[in-house]
Amino acid sequence: MADRVELITYADRLGGDLPGLAHLLATRFAGLFGGVHVLPFFRPFDGADAGFDPADHTEVDARLGTWDDIAALAQAHDLTVDVIVNHVSSSSPQFLDWLAHGSDSEWDGMFLTFAGAFPDGATEDVLMRLYRPRPGLPFTPYTLADGTKRLLWTTFTSQQVDIDVRHPTTRAYLRGVIARIAAAGVRRVRLDAVGYAVKTPGLTSFMTAETFRFIDDVTAWCHEQDLEVLVEVHSYYRRQIEIARQVDRVYDFALPPLVLHALLAHDADPLLAWMAIRPTNAITVLDTHDGIGVVDVGADGTDRSRPGLLGPDQLDALVESIHDASGGTSRLATGAAASNVDLYQVNCTFYDALGRSDDRYLLARALQFWTPGTPQVYYVGLLAGTNDIELLNRTTVGRDVNRHHYTSAEIDESLTRPVVQALLRLIRFRNAHPAFGGDCVVDGGGSAVTMTWTSGADLARLEADVATGAATVTWTADGTQLTAPLDGLP
Repeated sequence: MADRVELITYADRLGGDLPGLAHLLATRFAGLFGGVHVLPFFRPFDGADAGFDPADHTEVDARLGTWDDIAALAQAHDLTVDVIVNHVSSSSPQFLDWLAHGSDSEWDGMFLTFAGAFPDGATEDVLMRLYRPRPGLPFTPYTLADGTKRLLWTTFTSQQVDIDVRHPTTRAYLRGVIARIAAAGVRRVRLDAVGYAVKTPGLTSFMTAETFRFIDDVTAWCHEQDLEVLVEVHSYYRRQIEIARQVDRVYDFALPPLVLHALLAHDADPLLAWMAIRPTNAITVLDTHDGIGVVDVGADGTDRSRPGLLGPDQLDALVESIHDASGGTSRLATGAAASNVDLYQVNCTFYDALGRSDDRYLLARALQFWTPGTPQVYYVGLLAGTNDIELLNRTTVGRDVNRHHYTSAEIDESLTRPVVQALLRLIRFRNAHPAFGGDCVVDGGGSAVTMTWTSGADLARLEADVATGAATVTWTADGTQLTAPLDGLP
């Protein structure tokens, strides 16, 4: 896949539906993105977790379009689609059939019950070891048609029922989902919530040795269908390095908080330290449909003796700095303040996290684009969007603060803003300059960062001061070396 900038977006929140998204990509954003990650478009796309709780993982929600629309997008762009490997919706036909027929259902064994996970029972100590992204135990009671009551494992919400990925029925189900996605011409799948997929009595049931073996299995199934695999896991940074060794792509989730720390604390050293050890087969992001992770740069949640890329005081200061920069709006959307699936992320647009400073925002994007890997830009970030407090108040879902529904008029208005125009020029520069096909050297210290890409005689250098937000780019063009401020690229 070409190493060009990619877009992450919901079809309904940017283009209205799949044809509308395709039209935007062919008109207002023509030639801008090499790839597109379309967030869940399965039925229903607007369930309990914004599409990550599909009732039917092989059906496109008719309100958004059809598989033909997905195939059309895949012909024009390298398309990424989510495979949700940890759970299904409680309204899925498979789960409803099991509730109706119990052990007589063809899907019996697919859903992870307490007894299935702990056949010998579980002590308080065993249960307290479980790692979960929100408080409380991950179990929800359900009553079958015959009156039998069962405890189902529900890692995220009570409407998202975890599946037993060891069971043959489950594995056949997942392989069917992968095959249907591949048939539409999709190039890459993102394994959603895979870190929680394997439950092992006595362990944390998060990113264990068995989880890594399951990732190997799913990766092999995907490769059989010529699909590249992107693993989505928020976890300790050294675990991300381990994951990167066995899959095609991982997210660099440490990058966003480290860039923010650099620009808000005027300290580039933790970012520079990460640059020296990070995996390069990475998708680089600053913002996604989720919040800004802090677990990715903190100490190991399962072994606090293993320090993070930022210390506890630095993490606390970072979170407070984001809240201050956003005028307190991120505080309303974060942690226990809203109905959050997880408590280890700050919910805020990246533009608001930097106090709506155009210079610092452009520098943050430049740091992302110069970092080795494939850059992805979230649709709200593309338009330098601000926190949607009206949507947050309406839904009380914290992450909705960064999930605005853009009208066509709002898109047109955003595209006239100087910060957005400068970002579009930066994206085109990153896509086109041949130096980015070569090697990158990173240097600096304190508040200074220099990132230099070279390929033969071609050069693209970013020199920045994270304390002031000032940055310049030096590049070659037709044998001539040019220099301009970051917002002055042609």
